[in-house]
Amino acid sequence: MNVRDSEQVAQTFTEAGYTLTQDEFEADAILVNTCSVRDQAEQKAIGKMGHMGSHRQKKPHVVYGFMGCMAQSRGPELFKKVPHLDVVVGTQKYHKVFEYVDKILKNRLERRMDELKLSMSGESICDVEEEKGSQNTIKDHLPKDYQATAFVSIMQGCNMNCSYCIVPDTRGKERGRPIPDIVKEVEQLAAKGVKEVTLLGQIVNLYGRTEFDRIEGKSPFVQLLEAVHAIEGIKRIRFTSPHPIGYRQDLIDAFCYLPKLVSHIHFPMQSGSDRILKLMRRPYKNQKFIDICKAMKEARPDLAITTDIIVGFPGETEEDFEQTVQCVKELEFDNCFVFRYSQRINTPAAEMEEQLPEQVKEERNQRLLEVVNELAQRKNHALVGSTQEVLIEGPSKSNKETLSGRTPQNKIVIIEGDAERMTGQILRVKIESSTGFTLYGIPELTEETTA
Repeated sequence: MNVRDSEQVAQTFTEAGYTLTQDEFEADAILVNTCSVRDQAEQKAIGKMGHMGSHRQKKPHVVYGFMGCMAQSRGPELFKKVPHLDVVVGTQKYHKVFEYVDKILKNRLERRMDELKLSMSGESICDVEEEKGSQNTIKDHLPKDYQATAFVSIMQGCNMNCSYCIVPDTRGKERGRPIPDIVKEVEQLAAKGVKEVTLLGQIVNLYGRTEFDRIEGKSPFVQLLEAVHAIEGIKRIRFTSPHPIGYRQDLIDAFCYLPKLVSHIHFPMQSGSDRILKLMRRPYKNQKFIDICKAMKEARPDLAITTDIIVGFPGETEEDFEQTVQCVKELEFDNCFVFRYSQRINTPAAEMEEQLPEQVKEERNQRLLEVVNELAQRKNHALVGSTQEVLIEGPSKSNKETLSGRTPQNKIVIIEGDAERMTGQILRVKIESSTGFTLYGIPELTEETTA
């Protein structure tokens, strides 16, 4: 979600004639989009921004800004932590970032350099206010060559009140974009050659539940899936992340009649213990989560399921933890993102008794990762020798001489090939080997791959 928000902000700058740079020493404006899910993310962002302040010694006009969830939750406090900070913009004001930064930067560049250091006080801007309709402002994309995939924001906010989560405070209440607006955005992406879209929402399957009607028993989210599915040129549809609440039969059925829905869902479980789920304010029992996973696999037998799990939640006993381990083994997730519980300010869980020591959290984290990794590696090794349909996304991040793509099950596959010619193609790839988490293969020869 932060990636999509950052792209929207970057687009407003490039549209106005600015140029993006990968070198912070070249930049005239440095913006950090922040996350508040874990304390480590906040500390890393503050540390990075503090370090970059040294650029001002050579370029006193540089504008520094924080955006996103940490900016929303901490607001003016950040100016005390980072003295050279100029702009703090919350999650409902991404469309204002360019205006604020451009104004400050132009004012500074118009002054004589010898006067600049003496006249920078009073320029800071903090905007963390709510804004009606802000969900409709995340709609533009950076122009890219050979783009195969894109993220599409369909809603903002969350009405759930998980006791460990700060998101409802930083993102606000659920607000969905109209289906025609989303369809128009996806049509524009398809016209540019995008083959796959990922629909984004804090709890994506609850899209539109407070704003739009159910039609013929179908939720607004399923209606949206059908509308996107009908767009010519789009070959694959993903969404993230759903919640067991609101995951109803109409969504399960959609996987039976909408073939563009990929055979993968990322479905956060958080804990396998009913007692801990209750403390987390996750309003379902573990058996409901299991039943949904099994129903999904019945609807789509080749479905891969990945999940999020928190270990070391306040009061978690060894028995609670073992219930989580057993659930992971029963469901055989294709992968899990395991997080140690992190206290977040202004959340009920932060005030709970029985906060666990860090060494207990880390020990459980490592034990669960051993189980998760064994399952993931076994599943990936089982694919060696098979042929998979892979959407080529472009050069690999780790080796630009190779190409990276994904199967419908979201497995990463590395192949040899030409990025300009093959990006955006869906190829049949013979899987030759696996390192455990990454697959390596050879495309089957076709007119397209040999041209």
